[in-house]
Amino acid sequence: MEDGESCPKLPIPGKRNILITSALPYVNNVPHLGNIIGCVLSADVYARYCRLRGYNAIYICGTDEYGTATETKALEENCTPKEICDKYHAIHKEVYDWFDISFDKFGRTSTPEQTQVCQAIFNKLFENNFLSENTMQQLYCDTCHKFLADRLVEGSCPFPECNYDSARGDQCEKCGKLLNPTELKDPRCKVCRTTPRIRDTDHLFIELPLLKDRLEKYIDDTSVTGSWSQNAIQTTKAWLKEGLRQRCITRDLKWGVPVPHEKYKEKVFYVWFDAPIGYVSITSCYTSEWEKWWKNPENVELYQFMGKDNVPFHTVMFPSTQLGTEENWTLMKTISVTEYLNYEAGKFSKSKGVGVFGNDVKDTNIPVEVWRYYLLTNRPEVSDTLFTWDDLQAKLTGELLNNLGNFVNRVLSFIAKPEPAGYGSVIPDAPGAESHPLTQSLTEKVEKFVREYVEAMEKVKLKQGLKNAMSISSEGNFYLQESQFWKLFKEDKPSCAIVIRTAAGLVYLLAQLLEPFMPSFSREVFKQLNLPLHFSLSDEGIASRLWEILPPGHKIGTPQPLFKELKDEEVQQYREKFAGSQADRRARDVEAANMADQLKKTKLSDAKKQKASKGAGTSKSQPAAATREITMARLDIRVGKILKAEKHPNADSLYVEQIDVGGGEIRTVVSGLVKYIPLEEMQNRMVCVLCNLKPSKMRDIMSQAMVLAASSSDGSKVELVEPPESAKIGERVRFAGHEGEPDDVLNPKKKVWETLLVDLNTNENLVACYKDLPFTTDAGVCKVSSISNGTIR
Repeated sequence: MEDGESCPKLPIPGKRNILITSALPYVNNVPHLGNIIGCVLSADVYARYCRLRGYNAIYICGTDEYGTATETKALEENCTPKEICDKYHAIHKEVYDWFDISFDKFGRTSTPEQTQVCQAIFNKLFENNFLSENTMQQLYCDTCHKFLADRLVEGSCPFPECNYDSARGDQCEKCGKLLNPTELKDPRCKVCRTTPRIRDTDHLFIELPLLKDRLEKYIDDTSVTGSWSQNAIQTTKAWLKEGLRQRCITRDLKWGVPVPHEKYKEKVFYVWFDAPIGYVSITSCYTSEWEKWWKNPENVELYQFMGKDNVPFHTVMFPSTQLGTEENWTLMKTISVTEYLNYEAGKFSKSKGVGVFGNDVKDTNIPVEVWRYYLLTNRPEVSDTLFTWDDLQAKLTGELLNNLGNFVNRVLSFIAKPEPAGYGSVIPDAPGAESHPLTQSLTEKVEKFVREYVEAMEKVKLKQGLKNAMSISSEGNFYLQESQFWKLFKEDKPSCAIVIRTAAGLVYLLAQLLEPFMPSFSREVFKQLNLPLHFSLSDEGIASRLWEILPPGHKIGTPQPLFKELKDEEVQQYREKFAGSQADRRARDVEAANMADQLKKTKLSDAKKQKASKGAGTSKSQPAAATREITMARLDIRVGKILKAEKHPNADSLYVEQIDVGGGEIRTVVSGLVKYIPLEEMQNRMVCVLCNLKPSKMRDIMSQAMVLAASSSDGSKVELVEPPESAKIGERVRFAGHEGEPDDVLNPKKKVWETLLVDLNTNENLVACYKDLPFTTDAGVCKVSSISNGTIR
């Protein structure tokens, strides 16, 4: 359901009614990718999943518009706070629309409804004696003639272990601790940079200690039943351990919800008190019957998504406010918290303009489904993760292009081939699929992955859910390869029909499972399948009868490639374009325009060269190495046998091996394995050998290949990757779905090996893998002795 729906949804008795919110993005700036994955995108995936499962779910969000930061931004841009909010609300909405975020309502907090709900909650707290008055010392700027709100003060963090010199008056951005402005060392007014003085001022406080018992019971119960993420539990427990204190809820500002009290009518509510109430007021803008969602804990489950810096406001502050009203509020059941997504070598920062921002992504020509996929595979669920352009390129190539896109396109393109070469775009009938062994094996694996997908998504383990779905695509590629459907079409048409109809059903299933993550991808697949857009996973049993999903005789649409390669020069261009801060980028605008012109000329030149090389006899079936997609097919990994190993004469840490790689060819290989594997254990070993690296001289001896080995996570242990003893020497190691001839020699400048290397691993069964695809020979898979979940180098 989209924002602006004419008939709002209300809770339905007997159904799962799920209310989903993501932390309200602050309106004073453009959201960056870290904000997007931490809040709105993660919540969108879960909301889409809930709809896919048939739950009655609404997704509420909006811009947080009151407070000091807005006033500060208005001063910077020489306009009113209202004008700032109007400007940036529109920018946020445009960014989220582009990212395919499916809000049921995307609102804002500077509304009459916010004032109404906020003041009603305040009045209840006041009536119930959970508020107190107190005099506090606040910084006053004599130059600006006003009390300085927290964010209008900067100084050094008072905690010795931090001492960050640009801490804000409310919170240190570096160590994350909440502060009072008077605690800052060497404070300065953010507007005029002069040193403020301390003056007394009266304010209202919420008495959190009086709510302690109720709050702790709520946290103890709900953190378990709601499966709170571990980082949320740790942050909350740390707050409780420090002891709850009374917290000020008013501020000396003009831009905010006015306090409905005669003595304090010139003040407004502090943004931490006001902002979470925005979830409620935005819902009241969605439906006048908002209380059916927010005061209905028996029938409504509240799921909230945010970054780790927002946790205390949602696990301590907002629940305390709700409990203090003594009304029957829907309290948060589940909180999903992300750590930080860092950018290249540093940290995303709105204030400093560092990183890729929401309005930047449209200018990259990288489609929204690629951005969503990359951010979600990189979702910082348990620790900080890193955005790099190289990693984006590698995941696009290895996972979207060569796994998912390859599978869907192979299936649909074969069906679309005109008869007698294919099926003339018509799904064939497939009698006997129930007893087809390879199909039954596929079905068992897919059923397992679908169960795991549902289990992960129910627990809001989004990254695991996505991994499960992509594993199904890998199984699809393996199924196609094992079946050799192109041979079956000529030799055993009934079996081929079973494989193709089953694979087409798997394409349909993948589009369903991936819709929460990449809705634009799923819409395109349904278009190519010539099906109406209706996404549903209410029946998990669909995976047990893949061959029955699409009816025989159904005519599919026109297959098209679903993803396209991101070239090295584009990656370099983006890295340079988004380096430094946004201010730096504006200063480079002219230079960037010149670069774009030069790039255009280069592409034209490359196209001419490629055309010339084709005319000179380049094979049509095998693209030139410089233009080929980066897949495992480009690596020449062979079964080899070490005939002799000895210590390097000029290096204590190196061995020199003579390795038979088949066809009568003996290669000299230099390996840095001395401190890990005794010399006697190196003799007569079966090994996996990468044979098409460019030869390199290592301490005066030319190394003509590389022996593959796995290392443990701490690097203390290294073991050889070993083919089965009965494997044939010289046999090429295969990877399902990655067909083609290897490069003669890998070009070091193209970084083919470096790109693929990051996804080489050993799994829990000690099998050597590229992602989830095992190193395979005719005699079986390649393994290591004892290192599980290791990296292969």
